[in-house]
Amino acid sequence: FLEDCGTYFPEVKNHPDKYLQRCPESVKKWLKQLKSAGKILLLITSSHSDYCRLLCEHILGNDFEEYFDIVITNALKPGFFSHTPNQRPFRTLENDEEQEALLSLDKPGWYSQGNAIQLYELLKKMTGKLDPKVVYFGDSMHSDIFPARHYSNWETVFILEELLGDKVVVPAETESEPLEKKGKYEGDQPKAPYFVSEQWGSFFMDRLPGLENAEETLVRTWSCKCISTYSTIAIPSLEAIADLPLDYRFTRFSSNGSATAGYYPSPPRALLPNEESVTMK
Repeated sequence: FLEDCGTYFPEVKNHPDKYLQRCPESVKKWLKQLKSAGKILLLITSSHSDYCRLLCEHILGNDFEEYFDIVITNALKPGFFSHTPNQRPFRTLENDEEQEALLSLDKPGWYSQGNAIQLYELLKKMTGKLDPKVVYFGDSMHSDIFPARHYSNWETVFILEELLGDKVVVPAETESEPLEKKGKYEGDQPKAPYFVSEQWGSFFMDRLPGLENAEETLVRTWSCKCISTYSTIAIPSLEAIADLPLDYRFTRFSSNGSATAGYYPSPPRALLPNEESVTMK
């Protein structure tokens, strides 16, 4: 990025509107509400600081740093969570260049590399709590959701675009909720911009052919099993929850042993028929 080499970085620099979507106002408002409510907001990315700055200025605006208390770039996820006991130290930045390593993280700010253990110690200091609760949003099971839950035991919200393509439906019981409690994707649902792959089929369900004349068997995919195992909830986008009250109570995947309970606003259609008889792959 710094040397302006290759085809990718120069192209994104010169034509950001061609590749980047600006953050919806509802999400920006939601971030401000969280901060006003006393929540500590973190941005953790494996991108380097200069590239992160380009993206965030275009997506959120030139004041994007005001949305976050702590920004961590070049985090090298999933190693940010899993490299113990020899964790990478945090480093300060000067003109987007990494400086000396820090023995500990003492105050909020913008840092590079680092590890979840020292970050959590800073969160203890900032909140004054021995066990502060962290909710981590991510769109990668490999880099975000699995390591944050498995190594750090953080609550995890999986941003899963496939929910838009698998035609989510609103269960009947949600219709009784007051209008102010409903999110963007409940009720009048927009046309899905994503579609189920004609080659691979559903992201959530496989159909296994039966032997001889036996009927085919429906099984949840490995990816689907990971979602319910390592995610607290799964949503199609941040827009889906941005209009909800901050005290809205989501149903977790683990709440009743159901593999579909944590999908918001509702499970994908592929998982709804004959749920109890479906086996795990």
